[in-house]
Parts: sequence; structure tokens; C-alpha cells
Amino acid sequence: MTARTVTPSLLAACGAVARRDLRLLWRRRGDAAQPVLFALMVITLFPLALGPTPETLGGIAAGVVWVAVLLSGLLSLDSLFRGDLEDGSLEQLMLAPHPLAALIFAKVCIHWLTTALPVVLMTPLLAQLLFLPDALLGPLMGSLLLGTPLLSLIGAVVVALTVGMRRSGMLLALLALPLYVPVLIFGAGSVVAAAEGLAYGGAWLVLGAALVLSLVLAPLAAAAALRIALP
Repeated sequence: MTARTVTPSLLAACGAVARRDLRLLWRRRGDAAQPVLFALMVITLFPLALGPTPETLGGIAAGVVWVAVLLSGLLSLDSLFRGDLEDGSLEQLMLAPHPLAALIFAKVCIHWLTTALPVVLMTPLLAQLLFLPDALLGPLMGSLLLGTPLLSLIGAVVVALTVGMRRSGMLLALLALPLYVPVLIFGAGSVVAAAEGLAYGGAWLVLGAALVLSLVLAPLAAAAALRIALP
């Protein structure tokens, strides 16, 4: 009798990928704290450079927080597929009997939960350091919750294109930053509109529509990019 090979379901495969990434992240807890520490460092530099004047800092607080979140996410972006490439597990994902896009989506979700979400949760503290008015904290948090997953999905496509290159850090930044700028404009712009008493729901609708579109297309694009970069 020949033993039958049981193929796990797609949900079980995505769960296994997520658990593996979480275990690897737990072993490198110091690396996981880098985005939060970097964002905090960027935020603390502005009061030192501009002075601790509440009026000055409060006017630029939303833009500063968004830039800090964007740069901290860019700092950890290369780690999305780099470790998998080095230990050979990326090739195993590409050979798995499940859609590669679904497995990539699971990895992007874990990447967002462990790098961007902690910075978003620390935003009330960062906003207090910059004297952001309390009425603007809600619009800022809402824009970050819509924009940061979009940054992770866009970044996954860019990383997939450059994962096969050595020392791709500068190229990764050059490719990702132009794609991040519209997210930054609508995210920070919604808070500026709220500060001026204008309706900011339109910016949120644009971010939400882009997020829904990226949820569908970004994993597919990243999977195609990986197959091109790693034939």
C-alpha cells in the first residue's frame, strides 16, 4: 500500500506561514523593536531642532508622525523576504501546492502586525510629544490605520522585485518612496483638513479604496515579481 500525501488546506498553510514568521520574530526581538525606536527617535529630534513651542510643533505634528511611520516601515521592509531567501524557505513557498499570492498575503499581514501596528498604537504618545491637539488624534489614528496596511502591501511588491539583488537597500528606497508619497499626502492631508474644520472623509475614502484594491492586486503582483526575480 502506498501512503497518501495529505495536502493541508489553504487556511492551514497560511496559518503555518504566519506562525513561523512569529516564531522567527520572537527569536529576534531586538530587530522587531527597531521600527518603534526609530519612529520615537525621529519624533524627538523635531522638538530639539525647532524648539519646544506648542504652536509650532502642533502645526506640523500630523506630518511629522506620518513621516516617522513611513520611514520606520521602510527601515524594516527589506526583512519581509530576505530571511526566507537566505534560508531557502522562499523557494519552498514558491513550490508549495497553494497559491503563492495567498502565502505572501499571510506574510504581509504578520509584517504589518509586528512592525507598523506597534508604531500606530504608540501614536498617542508621539502626538503628545508634538503637542498635537486632542481633537486631531482621532483623524490621525484613522488615517494611519488605513494607510499603514497600504504601505505594507505596496512595499511587498517592491521588495519582491529587488529580493534577488545584493545590497538592494538604496534601490528599494528609490522604488518605494515615490509610491508611498500619495499615501502620505492623503493621510497627512486628512488631518490638516480636520484641523481647518473641513471635511476629511474624502481622503479616507481614497485611502480605503486604494487599500481594497491593493488587498486584491498587491499579493498577485508580488507573487509574479518573485517568480521573475527568482526563476
